[in-house]
Amino acid sequence: MLDETDRGLIHALHIDGRAPFNRIGEVLGVSTQTVARRYRRLRAEAGLRVVGLPDPDRPGTAQWLLRLTSTPAAAQRLAHALSRRPETSWVMLTSGGTEVFLIVDAPGPDTPALLLHDLPRTSAITGISAHYVLHTYLGNATAWPGRLRQLTSEQQQRLSAGGDLSATATAPPGRSGPDGVSASSDGRSVIEPDRSGVKPDDAALFAALRGDGRATLADLSAVTGWSASTVARRMSELRTCGALYFDVELDDRCFGVNTRALLWAAVVPGRLDEVGHTLSQHPELAFVAATTGRTNLVAEALCSDPAELHTYLTHRLGALDAIHTLETTPVLATIKATTQPDLPAVARRR
Repeated sequence: MLDETDRGLIHALHIDGRAPFNRIGEVLGVSTQTVARRYRRLRAEAGLRVVGLPDPDRPGTAQWLLRLTSTPAAAQRLAHALSRRPETSWVMLTSGGTEVFLIVDAPGPDTPALLLHDLPRTSAITGISAHYVLHTYLGNATAWPGRLRQLTSEQQQRLSAGGDLSATATAPPGRSGPDGVSASSDGRSVIEPDRSGVKPDDAALFAALRGDGRATLADLSAVTGWSASTVARRMSELRTCGALYFDVELDDRCFGVNTRALLWAAVVPGRLDEVGHTLSQHPELAFVAATTGRTNLVAEALCSDPAELHTYLTHRLGALDAIHTLETTPVLATIKATTQPDLPAVARRR
């Protein structure tokens, strides 16, 4: 179980995934060594991990939600194989172990090859249901509210105020950097404001942050070939324009979550936004999105037990007359969370 310091650390990382341990310690009222020790323990025991991710809703990108049906014997092998593909995230086993749910990130407007070519050729798959994500009401950069209950407003403000990375960057004369970055004769990087989002030169930076969102500037500098100050400046730009956000992966059983389910709802089109915004305020939900398909709204529910899920479905969702039909599929196991396959056993059993 988590104590107040653990919960405070997790909340702090959701506010700023790269906040230094000494600043988190000051806000929590504990030592830097205590924060570092708790972080290492949560990484080892609860799968805690900070990852830096590109905004999936930025222009020129797309997300697909796929439901694949298979035989029980093949479903786990299929899920693990899909978890190793770079374009997949949140690979889960659902519905009694005969369905695999996954999110596919498409870097451009074209339908991903995984959907057009690779999956239809896989003999173990007996059915494919694809849903194009039209709008995300809750999720991605917005964390599940159940993790964000420890810090006071004043503590949150102190963390946010200390997260400015926009200090003047410097680079050796002539050293190349991200698109739009050049070094002047006095060694100061000249970076024009960039609100267009991710550039091709950012690929190495994003790859490193996907692996470890708390990688040091020295490590990121070695990967990108930029100076440490240029890396800091570029990350600040990407975060400011919303192209980069930091997510926190963690086994939610630490927060008492033992029952998870995907909810597939058919909502009156004219009231889809109303219902989506309403659901985004429900503390039982961690993800809410409008999609294409026979159902046009999908959500993920996190509950303590089946009884709590039943209460939520019958009392909260049942009161929304704009929802015509609702399908509930239990999540049996998470094979891949965001970018990391083969989670610790404690996370896989969720």
